[in-house]
Amino acid sequence: MVLIIAISFLLIMILGVPVVFVIGLTALIYMLIAGLPLELIPQRMFVGMNAFVLMAVPFFILAGNLMNAGGLTSRLIRFAYILVGTLRGGLAYVNVIASMIFAGITGAATADTSSIGSILIPEMEKEGYNLSFSAAVTAASSTIGGIIPPSLPFIIYAATVGNVSVAGLFLGGIIPGIMIGLFQMGLIRLFYKKKCPPVIKQERSSLADIPREAGDAILALIMPIIIVGGILSGLFTPTEASAIACIYAFVVSFFVYKELTISELPKILLHTAITTGACFMIVAAAAPFGWVLTAEMIPLKLTNAILSLTNNPHIILLLVLLLLLFIGTFMETIAAIIVVAPVLLPLAAKLGLNPIHFGLFFCFAIYIGLATPPVGICLYIACSISGVSLEQITRAILPFIMVSIIVLFIITYFPSFVLFIPGLFGR
Repeated sequence: MVLIIAISFLLIMILGVPVVFVIGLTALIYMLIAGLPLELIPQRMFVGMNAFVLMAVPFFILAGNLMNAGGLTSRLIRFAYILVGTLRGGLAYVNVIASMIFAGITGAATADTSSIGSILIPEMEKEGYNLSFSAAVTAASSTIGGIIPPSLPFIIYAATVGNVSVAGLFLGGIIPGIMIGLFQMGLIRLFYKKKCPPVIKQERSSLADIPREAGDAILALIMPIIIVGGILSGLFTPTEASAIACIYAFVVSFFVYKELTISELPKILLHTAITTGACFMIVAAAAPFGWVLTAEMIPLKLTNAILSLTNNPHIILLLVLLLLLFIGTFMETIAAIIVVAPVLLPLAAKLGLNPIHFGLFFCFAIYIGLATPPVGICLYIACSISGVSLEQITRAILPFIMVSIIVLFIITYFPSFVLFIPGLFGR
């Protein structure tokens, strides 16, 4: 039966069927062959979606859409420009810093790519940057969106695994997210500075400009603090935090900045509903598929197979990372988390890995795939904004992918980097 599952999955995927249907059809084929009642499919779909923490997903998506429509994205970019924009290669640095800040609002890489890219890619082209490089920087830096809290992948992972703190994952993602941004800016400094055009704009920032722009963007900058601080203080749960984020985003965008209008709300709500629906379809389809994997004891078999190769935990971790990086290149992120995490949990338990540590490097390894062909969604968004081909952006983004992999190995083999902050809060 394991062979049937594998063959069905691969054949349907080769046919180009969307991954949500690949997962669902594979589970259906298994149940038909095994003679199991098909009522199991809707039952398992309901069980898979019946997690309170999953309610945070649509709220965080809506909060990001509200703040983007309310002018917070442009304010964050202006604030980042005041800090580093007048350096040579400054707009590339601005791209990374803006992604780091915007990550604390949306929690999703695709939102970062579309929002920041639509503003900065044309601006970088206007100032003489190579278009492929501009698109690559945007796609690569947007992957920070799934690491710095609030992170949608961490919420999905916590709902799938069920025994890990969302707040602990949020806290653990702070240092890796900052590391990725610093490493990417270091890459730009070392290898791309001479290729970046001189700054066209002649004005230079003064010290007085920084407080002014920071004051203009302060309401966006403090949003992650409100979310994480409220969760840690016990004032509200992650799900309640997501609802508060929506209220906060609406108040700031509508009453303070006054750039959000009532007429825009139906479009924003529709976009949020479509994004949420696509996300939850994957969650629902993956639930019966995960049940099938458990029924066939595939997690246990995979654990035993890997342990039979070697008892060295460092080599086992390397094999796991390579497997996750490979899966991330062709499988949608949420589907990969829901399907693969339960499979690898027994192996993580055998190795004695901290659940927060495992969740962090697991999600990050999968998330790198968003900027990696052939299924890197961020690549396609950046391509559509810039007009460059997938081949052009792939060549330009390879150094950034290597930098992300270096950070991945650091946080995997040196868990103290990611567990330091959660440890301070007893997570």
